[in-house]
Amino acid sequence: MTLLKQLCRAFVACVLAGAAAGALAAGPVASGSLYQSEVALTDQNGRVFHLADLRGQPVLVSMFYSSCQMVCPMIFETIRATLAKGGKPAHDGVRVLMVTVDPERDSVAALKKTAAAHNADEHWQVARADASGTREVAALLGVQYRRLADGDFNHSSTILLLDAEGRINARTNTLGAVDPKLVDAMRKLVAAQR
Repeated sequence: MTLLKQLCRAFVACVLAGAAAGALAAGPVASGSLYQSEVALTDQNGRVFHLADLRGQPVLVSMFYSSCQMVCPMIFETIRATLAKGGKPAHDGVRVLMVTVDPERDSVAALKKTAAAHNADEHWQVARADASGTREVAALLGVQYRRLADGDFNHSSTILLLDAEGRINARTNTLGAVDPKLVDAMRKLVAAQR
């Protein structure tokens, strides 16, 4: 077995182990605000924005890539199910930010198609940055990713909850099911906004 295959299998095993454990850190896990970042992002509608533009309400954030056929659709659906479990207050009071790890292929048109395929409404921003911005966002979120020889990516499947000031409040690696601790943290942040 080649070293690359061994590393890929080890990475997948770690991701699956984290998902099985439902690794969630409730409460603040970072003291600094992600909104200090100056990375320019462009969403599925071609609007340029910065993380700080999300200030004012809780945000569920994760990373994906549009050509992914397995894990990334599960991330979208897990976020959708998490919002649904939070009820109307969560649907109306929580924003969603999905940032691609593949800005080379994920043009604005590709992002728009992905957003439509996942029924992303006005509360969702499916976005891209340039290559260095993508690396910075991944580092801020603690997401690891790397491009494989076939053009696909290995990446962490972490979903994070930011408070209204851009601090990481909770995180989970649970996919395909709603993490009750993440829902509880989200409900608390939404209630605090009222």
